[in-house]
Amino acid sequence: SGGHYRPPHCFARYKSAILVAYRNQEKSLRHLLYYIHPFLQRQQLTYTIYLIQQVGTGSFNRAKLLNVGVREAMKDETWDCLVLHDVDLVPENDYNLYICDEYYPKHMASAMDKFQYTLPYKSFFGGVSALTPDHYMKMNGFPNTYWGDGGENDDIATRIHLAGMKIVRTSPHLGRYRVMDYSEETEIQEPWRRLPSRHNTRKTWKADGMNTLQFRLLSRTKHPLYTKITVD
Repeated sequence: SGGHYRPPHCFARYKSAILVAYRNQEKSLRHLLYYIHPFLQRQQLTYTIYLIQQVGTGSFNRAKLLNVGVREAMKDETWDCLVLHDVDLVPENDYNLYICDEYYPKHMASAMDKFQYTLPYKSFFGGVSALTPDHYMKMNGFPNTYWGDGGENDDIATRIHLAGMKIVRTSPHLGRYRVMDYSEETEIQEPWRRLPSRHNTRKTWKADGMNTLQFRLLSRTKHPLYTKITVD
């Protein structure tokens, strides 16, 4: 219920919140849920899957939705790890553990089939990543001002460095993901396309993020396999 699970026969060493920014991608969502629940249960984690849905027909803002997800998830539990997960990526290797690195933000989707299992470019931080709540607040979360252009991944990579951290990556033989490609659902721009940034991250990162997050919570409902947070 609500996408929440804790192992029945042991005490889980880690508690992970899985946060998925979402709008109108039902086929991808069903595919992800079908694979991700048994995958996480085999890792014996305590976890909850959160779907953060944006209403309306305006430009999609993945980064801001993930900020909302973090804010709402932290009301439920003192999570050890926040896993930020694209809805159309399915992990291929059970040993790709959905837990955080103790010291630095971890990029998990280091090898996607769409890019022949290599990174599309060196600073890429998209797809699936894992940050502790401390990491997330230290870099002031994600920017709220990226509407529809998908350039937030580079901004986030820059924020991590400006906050005195670095990116660690899951090794490519573990961080393998398959992209579920449904052509009728591609109205939302692929977040891994590298576009020239219109943002001066160095100047804006302290003033645009979790400390300036504003949104209207429309509903919060528990579904059989996930908790849905609907926001305007």
